[in-house]
Amino acid sequence: MLKKDFRRKQQIFWEDGAQVSMLRILISDGSGAMILYRLMRWLSERGLAPLALVIQWLNKFLNGCVIGQKADFDEGFVIMHPVGIVINSKVKAGKNVTLESGVVIGDEKGKSPVLHDDIFIGSGAKIIGGLTIANHVKVGANAVVTKSALQGETMLGIPAKAYNKS
Repeated sequence: MLKKDFRRKQQIFWEDGAQVSMLRILISDGSGAMILYRLMRWLSERGLAPLALVIQWLNKFLNGCVIGQKADFDEGFVIMHPVGIVINSKVKAGKNVTLESGVVIGDEKGKSPVLHDDIFIGSGAKIIGGLTIANHVKVGANAVVTKSALQGETMLGIPAKAYNKS
C-alpha cells in the first residue's frame, strides 16, 4: 500500500512538471507522515493498539500531524505537507486522496466524512460531519465543507459552495 502511495505522490510531481526520482519522493515533506500513518494503521489492524498509539504520537511529534488509528485511507493516499493535519478515527476514504497542510477532517455529533476517489484537499480546508465527498472533488484552501459534494465539484468558501462541475 505504501509503495502505491509513493507512486501516486511521484505522479503528482510529474503532472506538475517535476521529473523526480523515488528517492526524492521518499525524502520529501509529508513522506515521513505517510510512512508513520501506514505503520500505525498496520499495527492497529493487528490488535497492537498500544504500539499504534506510540506511532501516532511520533507522527504528532515529528510531523505535527494527528491521524486517528482507525482512519482508513485506500491506496494513493498522499500528504504533501503534514503540519496541522488532523483526521478523526472514523474517517473512511477511497483511492488517491491528496492533502495539503492544515487540513482537518473531523467528526460532528458522532458522524465523520466519507471521501471517495481522486480527491484533492487544499491547505487549511476543513471537512466536518457525516457528509460524503464524491469522486474527483477539489476542496479549495481554507474552505469549510459542511455539506456533501457531488462528483467533479470544486468546493470553495466559508461555508463551502460548489463551483465548476466537471
